[in-house]
Order: sequence, then C-alpha cells, then structure tokens
Amino acid sequence: MGNTEKITFLGIDHPAVAADDVEKLADWYCDFLGYEKQFCDWNARPPKPVWILKAPDGTLLEIMPKDDTLRQTRTTWTPGWSHVAFRVSNLEEAVAILDRKGIEWSSEIIDAIGGGKVRTARDGEGNMIQFLER
Repeated sequence: MGNTEKITFLGIDHPAVAADDVEKLADWYCDFLGYEKQFCDWNARPPKPVWILKAPDGTLLEIMPKDDTLRQTRTTWTPGWSHVAFRVSNLEEAVAILDRKGIEWSSEIIDAIGGGKVRTARDGEGNMIQFLER
C-alpha cells in the first residue's frame, strides 16, 4: 500500500447500531459504559433521533432507529458484522462494575484471539457486545 492510501484510510470512525428505542439504548450506553451524548440529528430519514455518542477515549458510537426488518438470531459466527468489542484496562474490574449494573452476560471470561481476555454480553436491546483486555 502506498503512502497516499495510508493517509487516506485512517481506520474506523464509528460503529453504528439500529435500535428499537434510540433514546433508551443511547442512555444504556451512557449509563453502563460511560459514553456521553454528543450530537442528535432529528432530521434523519425517517425523522427519528440519531445519536452520536462519545466514549471516554474519544471514539464514537452511532445509535440510529431500526427499520421494520425482524431481528435475526446471531452468534459470533453469523455472516456480516457480528459485534462490537470495547477495550478495557482491567477486565475483572469492568466485569464487577457491569455486574453491579445488571448486565446480561452471554459467556464467561475466555482467552481472546490475538492475546488477552474477553467476555461477551448483550446491550440493552440484546445486541452482542464484548469487553476485551489486551
């Protein structure tokens, strides 16, 4: 890859999740993971709120309204985008904090591919998320 491509393509700006209830799921990410609401677009199509949330490390997450498509059952290996992994400085501490908040875990702590430890959970609408310490 040439230098121009390295400058042009910098990395992921944000993942996005389509929500049944945009406000409620945005609040879940703020309450459980410390995100802050940065911007809400009420002019999205359809005219429903779309939130851009900011994590403590400055990364962004978009919460947008879902369409009428039925939610499909997913596993880690279902084709397409599977999940979002949130990096944590101390997985056991993160697990303890999230346990106190009543998070729904769907795995135990396991070895992460590429090193470290990971645990899988579900967000406020049942989307697969992971917490990863490297």
